[in-house]
Amino acid sequence: MSAWLPTAPCMPRACVEASAAVPARAVPRAVLRLTAVVLLLLTGIVLSPLGARLPASLVRRWCRSIVRAAGVRVRITGAAAPAGGLLLVANHISWLDVPLLAAVRPARMLAKTEVRQWPVAGWLAARGGVLFIDRDRLRALPDTVARIAAALREGAAVAAFPEGSTWCGRAQGTFRRAVFQAALDAGVPVQPVRIGYRLAGGAATTTPAFVGDDTLLASLWRVATARGLVAEVEVRDPIPPASRPDRRSLARAAQPQTAAPAWIHSVLVA
Repeated sequence: MSAWLPTAPCMPRACVEASAAVPARAVPRAVLRLTAVVLLLLTGIVLSPLGARLPASLVRRWCRSIVRAAGVRVRITGAAAPAGGLLLVANHISWLDVPLLAAVRPARMLAKTEVRQWPVAGWLAARGGVLFIDRDRLRALPDTVARIAAALREGAAVAAFPEGSTWCGRAQGTFRRAVFQAALDAGVPVQPVRIGYRLAGGAATTTPAFVGDDTLLASLWRVATARGLVAEVEVRDPIPPASRPDRRSLARAAQPQTAAPAWIHSVLVA
């Protein structure tokens, strides 16, 4: 089993909250939301040749707009992301996590090679400088770590989901340590980010989760037809590069800061 190929027990039928039948009047709204998401992605494709010349503030607003267009309110709190080389690490629940992390600070994403095959999004990811990981080839791991470290040394931010798989929000996977070795090799800080989803009334929800054998289209439709979804992003203080001696202790320091509060677990399990 590859170190990049972890699995989660979460499955849509068991873990994702079943929504009631979508009323007919909600369908036009959902279609408009998905249309807006596609138009924003197309805008990104048009502007992608400009690459790093685009202002970071514009990229952050564009990423927030993608999430808002899907009908999800965005709330970002906590520390500011520092300039220079930075490893952003977060828990992983949904496809929405990707633009949410980029809304904190535009970064080169770490993604499995399968993402390259996604329609539109895969092409956009490749043009956007995503670092693709072949999770089936353990021998490729040192080269992947070296490429991440090189990007960090050049002053780029790299965003990763060290769990290696999406979880529904009821629990969290163990952080894989390899990506933290890249931060140590490059001598850059690690900034943990906690992502969570709730309803406008305050109750935690698993509706945005994209887990197991769920399809991207099914997840997109579930989010677009939902009402009152809120994405909460808590940016934690950076962990200085010299504060931990090895990747194991660095991963252990970062993971608890991305975990959901205990009350969320109790609400979701109840």
